[in-house]
Amino acid sequence: MTHQLRRGAALAVAGAACFAIVSALVKLVGSDLPNPVIVFFRNAFALIVLLPWIAFMPGRRASFMTRRPGMHLLRAATGLAAMYCFFYALSQMQLASAVLLNYSQPLFLPFIAWAWLGERPPARIYPAVLIGFVGVLLILKPGMGWAGPAGIAGLAAGLLAATSMAAIRRMSDTEPAVRIVLWFSVLGTLVSAIPAALHWQTPSVTQWLGLAGLGGIAAGGQLLLTRAYALAPAAHIGALIYTTVIFAALIGWVVWQERPDLLSAVGGLCVIAAALIVVVLRQRVPRVSQA
Repeated sequence: MTHQLRRGAALAVAGAACFAIVSALVKLVGSDLPNPVIVFFRNAFALIVLLPWIAFMPGRRASFMTRRPGMHLLRAATGLAAMYCFFYALSQMQLASAVLLNYSQPLFLPFIAWAWLGERPPARIYPAVLIGFVGVLLILKPGMGWAGPAGIAGLAAGLLAATSMAAIRRMSDTEPAVRIVLWFSVLGTLVSAIPAALHWQTPSVTQWLGLAGLGGIAAGGQLLLTRAYALAPAAHIGALIYTTVIFAALIGWVVWQERPDLLSAVGGLCVIAAALIVVVLRQRVPRVSQA
């Protein structure tokens, strides 16, 4: 058991590093390429990486068949919208700050799950949520010229990602993880192709490498994280995922010489601590079964 926990922890940290690298690559290519083009290639290259696995998967046709296309469409719409917002924030903000705002999703999820799934959050999470949103305010600094479109987009990415997670939970009683991944990969690529065509700009050779890298590394990070959840408890993995913020801060410091000010650093600690507390407390509460 201890060996599995260590393996799961190592895979989770590796996956977190992958997500930080993906965010850095988005920021790198986002300085020159339109956001819709980056989102499309993020999905397209991830799908290409998954295609060999899909092609040789036993019962692949049955794995794709679903009776809940509407839920898959909702999950794809919210997930894609979160991606557009997050990628825009990455191109305009410090890397670690944008990643932190995107990782504020556990602060929203309890209330979305309450309104949608009937999973009423325990009262003891409210102080943690309040602390988390204080941290968000410290990062955005409203009234000091920082809470502009990029900061709002980063926070919207967290809200939309939380909605996407709730959609996954809503259909997880009948839809296996493989089917959810397949539907999102296909729908994400097809839908994002339309705005990409409208805002098309041919990437340079260096940009092609960056786009291919972020799509492939994103798929690798997802696979690492999936395996980590299979080996270790979700609470442990959820905590380790926040090492993404640490990796992002290090990359931002080395590549762009980004150094967070005191308010942003304190705000980041508040968001991370609050999100982890909310994740742990929600997992201790019996969930309401859905009809």
